[in-house]
Amino acid sequence: MLIKRLVVQLPRGLQARHTTIFVHKANSFKSEIVLAKNGKTTNGKNIMGIMDLFIQNGDEITLMVDGVDEHCAKETLSRFLLNISCIDIS
Repeated sequence: MLIKRLVVQLPRGLQARHTTIFVHKANSFKSEIVLAKNGKTTNGKNIMGIMDLFIQNGDEITLMVDGVDEHCAKETLSRFLLNISCIDIS
């Protein structure tokens, strides 16, 4: 299991559009993905669960990834949350 704490750097945080993109990216991996904020956790592949975390720009969250492709999943999802990679849904 890989764990990474990071500060979200997405304009308007994980609102509907960014959450949809995040879930699409998360579902492309076989690994289990979990997001946590302020002690509350959710499945990183569940759009409603992520929306319930109310993740805003500047919030500190924890990304937990466990599975066969965990290194690639952690890197890809971290880069997205840190707004390092360009946003696309392909």
